[in-house]
Amino acid sequence: MNKKIVLAGLIGLAVCLVVIGIVVRAGKGARGVKSEAGALYQSALSRQSKGEAVKAVKLYQGLIKRFPRDEKAADARYKLGEIYEKEELWQEARDAYSGIIANFPNFSQISDVEKRLWALNARVLFSPIVTEKDIAYKVEPGDTLIKIAAGYNTTADLIMRSNNLKSPLIRPGKRLKVCTAKFSVIVDKSQNYLALKADEEIFKVYPVATGKYNSTPTGTFKIVEKLKNPDWYKEGEGVIAANNPENILGTRWLGLSEPQYGIHGGATTKDLGTQVTNGCIRMLNSDAEELFIILPRGAEVTIVD
Repeated sequence: MNKKIVLAGLIGLAVCLVVIGIVVRAGKGARGVKSEAGALYQSALSRQSKGEAVKAVKLYQGLIKRFPRDEKAADARYKLGEIYEKEELWQEARDAYSGIIANFPNFSQISDVEKRLWALNARVLFSPIVTEKDIAYKVEPGDTLIKIAAGYNTTADLIMRSNNLKSPLIRPGKRLKVCTAKFSVIVDKSQNYLALKADEEIFKVYPVATGKYNSTPTGTFKIVEKLKNPDWYKEGEGVIAANNPENILGTRWLGLSEPQYGIHGGATTKDLGTQVTNGCIRMLNSDAEELFIILPRGAEVTIVD
């Protein structure tokens, strides 16, 4: 046999053995990482079950820092969110859930994470907590809530709610949390949901009912009217007062620049996710009231098929 061929064969065999060795070691390394991440998670879980929240938090945080891309890091973030919610650390809980959505879109409980995050977004917005989307405004002589709100494209209702104000009267020198985010709305008729956006990020998603026979108009509109406890003008019957059970508008009305169309309350749970209205976007009263506080006149509402 040709010596050169034998030598080449031996060299090839050696290379193969080296490669196999590297692959085996890599496999063991990967399994080792998963094993270590899993052990950390189980240790943290044990601490949490025993009520040792502080120790559990440290272990979860350590796992996330050491193995940021491991699936157990997603589980650790979820558990951190639960702990922070229980301790009413809303901003920290929100950050934990945001980390899952940003880094683990295929997380097994992603739907629950989204719902928790949306609820926390509203809770933080309606609290005195100042985030990157807020400023701490110092009240000047001559200021009113309406004037301040107009200057930052927000609502006086939101300033009152965020600062736990019982009265619209404010004194010079007082510090107020003022939201500076630009809120807008997207309504998807095919899915029957309303997405509230803060700047370009999804802030919260609400189930809605839209127009039967696809009668809700599409396009981009603006909110031009806002009414609390609106009367309903029913064709052929005249005015149906706000406190009348037959009034279908609920407790809030946000009229659109498309005449006779708007977003309003009054939905029942069975309405949500269906096309049953006369063309308007119908929400639960509690959701419509929340949206009413957040959205100023002039806010954009985009409706898509």
